[in-house]
Amino acid sequence: MGAVNIWNAIEVAESHTSDIPSSSLTIDHSLSPSDMKPRIVELCKDLFKKWSNLDESHFSVERVSGGITNLLLKVSVVEKNGNIVNITVRLYGPNTEYVINRERELQAIPYLSAAGFGAKLLGIFANGMVQSFIDARTLAPPDMREPKLAAEIAKQLRKFHQVDIPGSKEPQLWNDIFKFYGKASNLNFDDFEEQKKYETISFKEIISEIIELKELTGCLDAPVVYAHNDLLSGNLMLNDDEERLYIIDFEYGSYSYRGFDIGNHFNEYAGYDCDYSLCPNKDEQYHFFRHYLDPERPEEEVNCDGCQMPIAGR
Repeated sequence: MGAVNIWNAIEVAESHTSDIPSSSLTIDHSLSPSDMKPRIVELCKDLFKKWSNLDESHFSVERVSGGITNLLLKVSVVEKNGNIVNITVRLYGPNTEYVINRERELQAIPYLSAAGFGAKLLGIFANGMVQSFIDARTLAPPDMREPKLAAEIAKQLRKFHQVDIPGSKEPQLWNDIFKFYGKASNLNFDDFEEQKKYETISFKEIISEIIELKELTGCLDAPVVYAHNDLLSGNLMLNDDEERLYIIDFEYGSYSYRGFDIGNHFNEYAGYDCDYSLCPNKDEQYHFFRHYLDPERPEEEVNCDGCQMPIAGR
């Protein structure tokens, strides 16, 4: 899928942010930061002409974090006047275009950035993007249930859900699920044991349950918002000194059901080991809902789309 989709995505980004620089360079995701450095330097010089005459000694590269969908690198640049500029280079993981709509992500970023979410988009290249550096720590799963942080996450998510992203407002959840199902149900593994395990999966049963869930949720008249859809601890950052929380990484963002976004966030309490006994209990959920629905008066009764929810005191 590679180059065609990448350049379509670049055209999308440029159409929404006219001054965004772009480069056709690629960075090998599998290299160590030290081995990537020459290519990173070349990329920075290609994107940002003010650095084109700096030699490699003015640049340093370190890994910030990595996951199944991207690798983050912190690049520090010492300019000729001695000023130090930090930026983030995000490399898309291999084959992630099969599960992530990069064009949709790049369409949304300028609007979310203008609303104060995530890092500012500075440039795009063939297999990634360059963004401003956020001076903050990534949260761990246990952090999310700390009452003060949970309240702030709820408050920020409410604001996130209020951002208007141009385009169709139709929920994309089921479109994405059917797309993932289509990919997952047509795989082949070279390894015999992996293929044998794969063949034990009843995709007929899975698609039946998906269709049933879609029909049931269609009866709920659930509010549709621009949802993050991946609000795990790794996509939340906190500057402890400023007590500022950042929601980052909008790879899975789309218009979707508000309840799905909140429910997905609660599932992320289970952490990377998927220990669902750690999911928030009723009191913790009410705490979150109160601060989401009425962050200025969280202890009072709140109105949810016309329905009174007498949460306080429960």
